[in-house]
Amino acid sequence: MSPSDTRSDPPAGSTPGDDVAKPSRPAARQGELALFAPPAATDEMLVPARMVNEWTYCPRLAVLEWGRGEWAGNADTAAGRRAHKATETGAAPALPEPEALPDDRTLKTRRLLLASERLGLTAELDVIEADDGCVVPVDIKTGKRPHVAEGAYLPERVQVCVQALLLREAGYVCDEGALWFADSRERVRVELTDELIATALRAASDLRLTVASGRLPPPLDHSPKCVRCSLLPICLPDEVNWFRKGAIARTPPPAATPALPLYVQTPGARVTKKDFALVVQVEGEADRAVPLDEVSELVLAGPVSLTTPAVHELLRRDVPVAWMSSGFWYLGSTGPQGPRSAAVRTAQYAFAADEARRLVFARELVAAKIRNSRTILRRNWRGEDGERGPLLDRLALLADRTARAETAAALLGIEGEAAALYFRALPKLFTEGVAALPAFAFERRNRRPPADPVNACLSLLYAVLTRTFASAISVAGLDPWKGVYHVERPGRPALALDLIEPFRPVLADSAVLMALNNGELAPDDFVSAAGGCNLKPKARRALIAAYERRLDQETTHPAFGYQVSMRRLIQIQARLFARFVSGEIPRYPHYVPR
Repeated sequence: MSPSDTRSDPPAGSTPGDDVAKPSRPAARQGELALFAPPAATDEMLVPARMVNEWTYCPRLAVLEWGRGEWAGNADTAAGRRAHKATETGAAPALPEPEALPDDRTLKTRRLLLASERLGLTAELDVIEADDGCVVPVDIKTGKRPHVAEGAYLPERVQVCVQALLLREAGYVCDEGALWFADSRERVRVELTDELIATALRAASDLRLTVASGRLPPPLDHSPKCVRCSLLPICLPDEVNWFRKGAIARTPPPAATPALPLYVQTPGARVTKKDFALVVQVEGEADRAVPLDEVSELVLAGPVSLTTPAVHELLRRDVPVAWMSSGFWYLGSTGPQGPRSAAVRTAQYAFAADEARRLVFARELVAAKIRNSRTILRRNWRGEDGERGPLLDRLALLADRTARAETAAALLGIEGEAAALYFRALPKLFTEGVAALPAFAFERRNRRPPADPVNACLSLLYAVLTRTFASAISVAGLDPWKGVYHVERPGRPALALDLIEPFRPVLADSAVLMALNNGELAPDDFVSAAGGCNLKPKARRALIAAYERRLDQETTHPAFGYQVSMRRLIQIQARLFARFVSGEIPRYPHYVPR
């Protein structure tokens, strides 16, 4: 089942197929010679009939799914799986060889897999009917039959045409195909005209040549097809088109799920699966069950065990598991690792090897971090007004100076000076009650280990923020360990540390300020030993809860102008960075709110 199994109606004033036939074959010009893909080599992937459908519907969708290994489900794909369920259970009667096909009786079988290296095509047929020595492939679709002259839209007719061509290639007589629309329970005959056959073969050839070239077709422009496509959050059609048009015409891609991360940090805790829920077991406490549908990510901190059945179910649901130390240092993750393709990572490595491009990106990255630090100070200032203006002016000047940094070392110097100014002013953002408590005295940023409660809070949320970005980066097909600005070291997710820089002030620092100023943390919530300071388990849970609330808050994307949650924004930014290193968009739009 694919997103194209449920189609949006074509725009008014057009005929079905008008907007889907054009991407497969540009208008012919005098002297142009059509180029078809050669027969498939023995080690080459054959194009599935469903992907020919997708190419005819949207070339970008087909290449993302088949060429790049991208996939995302939604309500339409789930409906498609249910519609096909009847053909997947029980043994199917065998289809006789072409010469043994009886002429005096009808036969029906299902789930037949066919392939042809000559055509470069393969298909899994839902239902095959045989009568009078002829066979008819029947493809099952969700939804209702569209009321168009051809009985169905072009992509669906192309798909069943490919199935018919494979049956002919296998030696069967096949003069027509059929589509069965499950919701309206209607059958539509598909006539195998010369024009339809030519369109199907051209689409298959164009898809193979495009994937072989490594090129990703441009997204559709303000198309109604995008609205219900399950790959909308991955494709980002309007965001990519924004760089060409400078405007965006719809709301942001919907989040793939309303679920939230589940944190388990109690030493000795055990996470198991029971029915459709994860069960957290802690000795001496009642078991706590969390429905699997409500879990977007499982975060295990410290000595916490996870049972094999729970791992299998999380893998089936594409729910990542983040493994962290007791101090919330990110160790790695299991589960979905993004597209089943190295295309994005190959582009990432090439980008990281280009010193000039790395420096340009690093300049913009540090400038965005400094500007966001300045914004946090401007919005939350509680100190003397006379101190505020010169500090903000100095930070603005440092942000502008990043554009003239000629080396990474010079950029580090600018970043260090700005950080010293910012953290020196951080106590000016505390309420009077917090500032009056000696336990929350803060002079400068320190770590390894943090020496005071405020630094302990900052270190914890920086680690959690790194985990959040590492997960989003992996799902986008990027390598979290291959950085651009940060030095690569074993066990250090350098790219995640790169991309979190502009988000440190607006997510981690603001969540710490929220928790302290709201009285969610008290001086006795911390423990100090051996020159270091750490949060007690209850305080850690409270601070992480404040961070998760911050992720749920909405913001206006500074480039695209739409409202989006910070949680969804991180996913969008990871996808945009993948588009940037792949060369599809000219620059990476950093998140710099006003």
